[in-house]
Amino acid sequence: MTTYLITGANRGIGYEYCRQLLNRGDLPIAVCRNSSPELDALGIRVVKGIDLTQDQDLASLQSQLQGEKIDVLLNNAGIIESVSLASLDIESIRRQFEVNALSPLRVTHVLLGNLASGSKVVMMTSRMGSIDDNTSGGSYGYRMSKVALCMAGKSLAQDLRSRGIAVGILHPGLVQTRMTGFSGITPETAVHGLLARIDELNLDNTGTFWHSNGEVLPW
Repeated sequence: MTTYLITGANRGIGYEYCRQLLNRGDLPIAVCRNSSPELDALGIRVVKGIDLTQDQDLASLQSQLQGEKIDVLLNNAGIIESVSLASLDIESIRRQFEVNALSPLRVTHVLLGNLASGSKVVMMTSRMGSIDDNTSGGSYGYRMSKVALCMAGKSLAQDLRSRGIAVGILHPGLVQTRMTGFSGITPETAVHGLLARIDELNLDNTGTFWHSNGEVLPW
């Protein structure tokens, strides 16, 4: 049985990860600020009350998981807020950096003791974090924070290789969640593809920026 820890697990892609992992016989551990009726109904372990931007909450998460091995650390939590050039909101950009880029790195750091050779770390990023793929501009906070997350994932892939830990940098596609206004593919379809990419992740392809459909994306 493979143990997955999923942040941002109370809804959307995070919840769907938990559901599909449970159905295939893996052991998901859900981490979130607030649970949801759907998540509670799965009957899995839920570590709630965790704000990934707060030092004390990260320390609590580390303490609650002390001594437990994590096979796959899935940094899924994220936010999107619209920031255009005409309405440049610096505080929003900072907030998106804190949640989307810094928090996954901090979670990985505090849980390094739970990872062993053969473990995997996943950074849930976005195609909007591709510089080459940016043909429409705008979305400054989200785009910039996801570029930073991709770079964090690439550096982690280098730093964790000697420990036998592979790192995946994954784009789910445009998925029907509250974050996207319920446009795109279903969470079921996205997570099915994402889990296939995670299953394929190893030290030979560590640090790859993948679409859930298997396409390697440009930086």
